[in-house]
Amino acid sequence: MPMRGLYLITPDDDDRDRLLERVAAVLPARPALLQYRNKRASDERRRDEARAIKALCDAVGVPLVVNDDWRLALEIGAAGAHLGEDDGDLSEARRAAPGLLLGASCYDDLSRARAMAKAGADYLAFGAFFPTRTKATTRRATPALLREAAVLGRPRVAIGGIRTDNAPALLAAGADLLAVVGAVFEAPDPLAEARRFTALFDATPAHAAAD
Repeated sequence: MPMRGLYLITPDDDDRDRLLERVAAVLPARPALLQYRNKRASDERRRDEARAIKALCDAVGVPLVVNDDWRLALEIGAAGAHLGEDDGDLSEARRAAPGLLLGASCYDDLSRARAMAKAGADYLAFGAFFPTRTKATTRRATPALLREAAVLGRPRVAIGGIRTDNAPALLAAGADLLAVVGAVFEAPDPLAEARRFTALFDATPAHAAAD
């Protein structure tokens, strides 16, 4: 499973069919991961949308990650789940689902990142790095934190207000994945914008990051 590249996160959209169309439109960019996130939906709707998005991802070979709910990820056969600080015990998820890709939100906290790595997280997400309209944020991460987290030996995800013009500094600091919502899904041409993000990784080889 690729652990370097664009990490797309689905936008808030109350129209199921429109959401699926928006996701299908960007998948040809072949993001490293796609996360299904819908905090407003009922359990039934989340299950339905997650299954439908998984089918789209499977068709092009893009791993699907489910936000918040590792049990739902297991139920639908998703590649993984992403857990924030209020989404349950990651170590419990690791014991129950040893083969599931598990990511953890670590915000601006290296101590939390260390604990999540010890609990079995496969990747560590830091942010927000820049102002964002996707969700309310009060914590700010810095490129220096990405460099410091290298010692934990896990792929590092940068999230929060990331655009193609501010992303290179995060890649240079060691970000392995760039998690993006609005910069792609709200762009005039979402597929073209996703491909611009992907091209950034070609311009910053992994061995050069954080040198």
